[in-house]
Amino acid sequence: MRFFHSGFEQWLKHQEILIAAEASSSFSSQVNMHNDDKYLGKFPGQVGRHSSSTCLFKLTNVDSHSFFLPLSLHFPLTDLEAQYSLTRAQRVRAAMFPETLVEGEAAMPTQPDPSQQSNVQRLAEPSQLLKTAIVHLINYQDDAELATRAVPELTKLLADEDPVVVNKAAMIVNQLTRKEASRRVLVQSPTMVGAVVRAMTTAVDMETARCAASVLHSLSHQREGLLAIFKSGGIPALVRMLSSPVESVLFYAITTLHNLLLHQEGAKMAVRLADGLQRMVPLLKKSNPKFLAITTDCLQLLSYGNQESKLIILANGGPEGLVFIIRNYNYEKLLWTTSRVLKVLSVCPSNKPAIVEAGGMQALGQHLTGSSQRLIQNCLWTLRNLSDAATKQEGLDGLLQILVAQLGSDDVNMLTCATGILSNLTCNNSYNKTLVTQCGGVEALIHAVLRAGEKEDVAEPAVCALRHLTSRHQDAELAQNAVRLHYGIPAVVKLLGQPHYWPVVKATVGLIRNLALCPANQAPLREAGAIPRLVNLLLKAHQDTQRHASASQQTYQDGVRMEEIVEGCTGALHILARDPINRGEIASMQTIPLFVQLLYSYVENVKRVSAGVLCELALDKQSAELIDAEGASAPLMELLHSSNEGIATYAAAVLFRISEDKSSDYRKRVSVELTHSLFKHDPSAWEMLPEFMWVPGY
Repeated sequence: MRFFHSGFEQWLKHQEILIAAEASSSFSSQVNMHNDDKYLGKFPGQVGRHSSSTCLFKLTNVDSHSFFLPLSLHFPLTDLEAQYSLTRAQRVRAAMFPETLVEGEAAMPTQPDPSQQSNVQRLAEPSQLLKTAIVHLINYQDDAELATRAVPELTKLLADEDPVVVNKAAMIVNQLTRKEASRRVLVQSPTMVGAVVRAMTTAVDMETARCAASVLHSLSHQREGLLAIFKSGGIPALVRMLSSPVESVLFYAITTLHNLLLHQEGAKMAVRLADGLQRMVPLLKKSNPKFLAITTDCLQLLSYGNQESKLIILANGGPEGLVFIIRNYNYEKLLWTTSRVLKVLSVCPSNKPAIVEAGGMQALGQHLTGSSQRLIQNCLWTLRNLSDAATKQEGLDGLLQILVAQLGSDDVNMLTCATGILSNLTCNNSYNKTLVTQCGGVEALIHAVLRAGEKEDVAEPAVCALRHLTSRHQDAELAQNAVRLHYGIPAVVKLLGQPHYWPVVKATVGLIRNLALCPANQAPLREAGAIPRLVNLLLKAHQDTQRHASASQQTYQDGVRMEEIVEGCTGALHILARDPINRGEIASMQTIPLFVQLLYSYVENVKRVSAGVLCELALDKQSAELIDAEGASAPLMELLHSSNEGIATYAAAVLFRISEDKSSDYRKRVSVELTHSLFKHDPSAWEMLPEFMWVPGY
């Protein structure tokens, strides 16, 4: 620094000489102009000649005005010139090198307004920045040289047998890491980093452990430092520090591990091997929100994509601790990091029920109306993952109402999650079905379907939820009517069109079947074109199953078995056939041969629904004749002996209806067969048989 200042002094003196010469020349010329008559005559209000000892100076550019000040010259011009030159030199020196001024010395101000910078001050700013940078560079170099010389000795001291010596050495190293230059020197010394790790591990006093942990924490902010800690075996040592009773040591340890997990390759496996998860999960009982935020983020980094880590978290009571945080804290970052862990765990079949049993559904639901969008998104995805394990959960009224309200969102992710959760929570849960129906869920779901368009991730769960709401609960008929009243039938039937995404088709077919249970919906479904679309789907699905039947394998498309589509379409047509007009339209589409063929299906449910639709079609005499002509009697006779009561009953009804115009011998043979199959376990029914069989129109 001494050489630096002497160089600037020489340059400054040279500048002062130049400035003084320029100022002297300028000032002399101005004074001579003042002594000139013509020049004096230019001032307004000037009358006559005055002594040269007094002249007027015009000041300009001060608040955009001009005014004149008298200046009495009672000293020789040479002294004035020297003073002016000195003042300019002082201004330059004060602006560029204020530390060179003598104490108490100050330059004459040139600006009437002290808040405004002079031109010299403005021009001096770059040189000040340059000087500051040079000073920092010199200090940086000094720090680096000091650390380089100290590292070997400090490394030895950290390995000393005397705990006091180790403590002092750790404190010095900790001080060195607070400056960037010395910190860079330390990370380049593997022996030093290793010595710090050993000192932390073997420390007999908490202060030494704290200083050593602080050193590793400082080094972990640089990539080279992370690698040095990793290679020196720092991760197992830091994991052991997670059991420290000192809060600062805990903080340094968890933060350093967090940095390693984020940026150091191989750190995750090293933490797992060091039983890091077993030490981290109990830390969820701490109360510091910022500490918990780092801890939960570590859990997320370790458990993501690793099933074993998820099970370790479960075994150590992680779900309960995480749900407690979600329920009781309001620090947004902590809630967000915790929701990320729960989101990862929510796809684990073992963790799902544990989170649900701990009250996870209710706890996550209370954050769906907050202001943090990232927290809302995480909570929704977690709830969606958990919802299939929460179908029997109670106390979800508030959550269900919030989800219905969120169906009005334009955010695709929010719609996807809300419809998915509602679909799962209304599955086989009559209470939830009734609640969602009563709070406007049907209308909201229809609007979601309309907005979804071709987005299958929204359409499928929305239709599934509607299918659940329209079946098997006290307000099912109300929901069936609501779909029609809110103009949902055309939108639902449209989903059966091309291109086919089979999960949506499967859900839609089931919904149409439920809607057809309401007599008022039969005509709207027919007018929307439901019947031909169902028949076309049935033909396509049946053809696919036939092609693969020879290979003895089931046909899947988009994860859906084609046998399920055959069953669903036939079942929907069965319910639609209850309406006479619909019945005629179904028969007119040459469907009877296909239904008779389906009686031979190896799938029991397909047999049941095909027998059911034939039972309805046989009510029309012409259709009954077609059924008989297709040779339905033989398979129907076989189905009379089915262990499935529904199949046997439908088969009996069809046989009754197609035998009405047959000879008495044929009817008697059918009667005996029916008696043997239907009433063999109920002797008391024998006497009722004639009356049962020949009810007119049955």
